[in-house]
Amino acid sequence: MPICGIASGLRDIRGRWRVSLTLGTKQPFSILTAKRLKTRGYRGHRAVLPFPARKHSPNMKITIETTVAAPIEEVWRAWTTPDDIKQWNTASDDWHTTASTVDLRVGGAFSSRMEAKDGSFGFDFAGTYTRVVPHERIEMEFGGRTALVEFLDRGGSVVVRESFDAEETHSIEQQRQGWQAILNRFARHVESRR
Repeated sequence: MPICGIASGLRDIRGRWRVSLTLGTKQPFSILTAKRLKTRGYRGHRAVLPFPARKHSPNMKITIETTVAAPIEEVWRAWTTPDDIKQWNTASDDWHTTASTVDLRVGGAFSSRMEAKDGSFGFDFAGTYTRVVPHERIEMEFGGRTALVEFLDRGGSVVVRESFDAEETHSIEQQRQGWQAILNRFARHVESRR
């Protein structure tokens, strides 16, 4: 089994690992979901473990975008700086990113620790950069999926466009809404610093 990422897992009452992880959705693990799982005999564990790539249609891509009213240099810096990432990388107010690492080069790793603010659940969104063109594009692999982030300089503003492989657990609309919510927070973060 290839190591495709890092996740918070659940161990069933027989001690077997069960992982159901969707990266970047609006609320990847709600408190209600965690409680439901506990009542069914699962105990939550924070752990680093290998998990297999999810099967998905190689042709199923989701694309989202936003326009950021800031120069390309500021947009790029906010996207690639761990301190900035911790401030914007969440889809809802009840989650936050507590840690972030960026090794921005081909083959370099990235990781963001995302947790519910009440401490009930968390996971690492982690992967590897496969292509980096400063101020233009970042390509990455995570959990057997890929994503492309384009930075389109419009002279005083930047269109940030993300295209990523869909996963099978959540609907296309849920995935689109979750990733779009994070992207919108990114734009607000950059613009609030001006």
